[in-house]
Amino acid sequence: MRSNDTASDKGGLPDIDPVVHAPARLAILGLLHVAKVADFLFLEKQTGLTRGNLSTHLARLEASGYIAVEKKFEGRIPRTLLHLTDAGREALRKYRQQMNDAIRELPE
Repeated sequence: MRSNDTASDKGGLPDIDPVVHAPARLAILGLLHVAKVADFLFLEKQTGLTRGNLSTHLARLEASGYIAVEKKFEGRIPRTLLHLTDAGREALRKYRQQMNDAIRELPE
């Protein structure tokens, strides 16, 4: 591994972003990467997460600056739209690179 990019001070393990690494948040980021914009109900159905669990993960991603949340009404129906920020796109790109590097360095 490249010592400055991916290795931490803990025995050469990659310094992986725990916000991205959580399976549910990684799934959300992946869906938003492909879909560009998605609403809450779409993410709920695609991830299989409960509303409360999804809300918690979205709040963590928003607090990290990885997603933007837009709440609006269509008629009388509330709708929550979500999309990746530039920081979120970069965090996902870096995570992918770190995972590729870690797998590539596994002994055969």
